[in-house]
Amino acid sequence: MAEINETTRFNADQINNLIVGVAAQVGKHDAGVHRHRKHQLLFASSGCMSIRLDGFWCVLPPSRAAWIPSGTEHSAVMRNVVAYRSLYVDRSVSSSLPQEIRIFAVNGLLRELIERMAYWEWDKSIEEQQTILSLFCEELNTAEPEYFSLKLPTDRRLSDWLTDVMEGKRLPEHLIDMATHIGASAKTISRIFTRETGMPYQSWRQQWRLQAAIERLSEGTRVCEVADSLSFSSDSAFISFFRKMTGDTPRRYI
Repeated sequence: MAEINETTRFNADQINNLIVGVAAQVGKHDAGVHRHRKHQLLFASSGCMSIRLDGFWCVLPPSRAAWIPSGTEHSAVMRNVVAYRSLYVDRSVSSSLPQEIRIFAVNGLLRELIERMAYWEWDKSIEEQQTILSLFCEELNTAEPEYFSLKLPTDRRLSDWLTDVMEGKRLPEHLIDMATHIGASAKTISRIFTRETGMPYQSWRQQWRLQAAIERLSEGTRVCEVADSLSFSSDSAFISFFRKMTGDTPRRYI
């Protein structure tokens, strides 16, 4: 098990172990775009991580985890203190490990397995790990998928705007205002988003607001502050929006 913080230089691929567990309290940190030869499971038992992988943006509150297959380019950002958990699993460990990206719900059993494995000593033999590993693989393969991820457009005309949006420097405006800011027609912007993200701009904007809300709520921000920061007209309007998108109130969801 590695004790790391936001300044630690760490490379799981350089550690000659089949399973490498990491558990740490990490403050503001941006891991940058990278990839591993090992598979990775990424989870925060408290706080929230923001990840980008395969052209999508996802947020990981304590109810979700990400499975990132070997070789997948990705980045992870923490904007506040996060109880960071990561498992790096060699491709040879089990043929039943998923080979595709997964964002999934974390039930009580899976949470406990991740916690246990994150604290394993690196010299623990695979024979000693086998019982828990088998259960982990079973839970991972049957975990309920989560679909709150957002496809990011790649058109160069949106590059600076998208950077500002993803770094929290601006909110996605309404279509007319956004088109004026970009210097393109609303029709052109609509066509770009439909072609590159599979959804109209307004739907994309609403999905962005939802994920930003989940991220901020998971960091302990109050409902009224989240509603104001995301330009909702009132707390009740935000709660109604959140319930419509997730089926739960913000407090209950988090």
